[in-house]
Amino acid sequence: MNLPDFLTLDDDGWIHVTDHRIGLVDIIFFYRRGDSPEMLHLRFPTITLSTIYRVIAHYLDHREEVDSYVDESLAATEAMRATAVRRGPTYEELLDRMVKRRLPTNA
Repeated sequence: MNLPDFLTLDDDGWIHVTDHRIGLVDIIFFYRRGDSPEMLHLRFPTITLSTIYRVIAHYLDHREEVDSYVDESLAATEAMRATAVRRGPTYEELLDRMVKRRLPTNA
């Protein structure tokens, strides 16, 4: 993929907004879920609204390439999560513990 100046490929093969840790995947993931550019700016306030518009314009101009990159990146992330060693309780387990502590016992 030929990247414009506002997108940078890092050494690990991830595309980021230039001078940010926020990835192309992050912006396009939420854009595809229905976030407007203004909503994306609220999510990622360190990126200017004009840059967000430029990222979206790049996506719309190169939709097939970017969709392929985003889908592959999301799949790779899920694969890493599936093989990662779980440390500590899940959110659901913590919530269950909290609920149990608040309920009175009938003993």
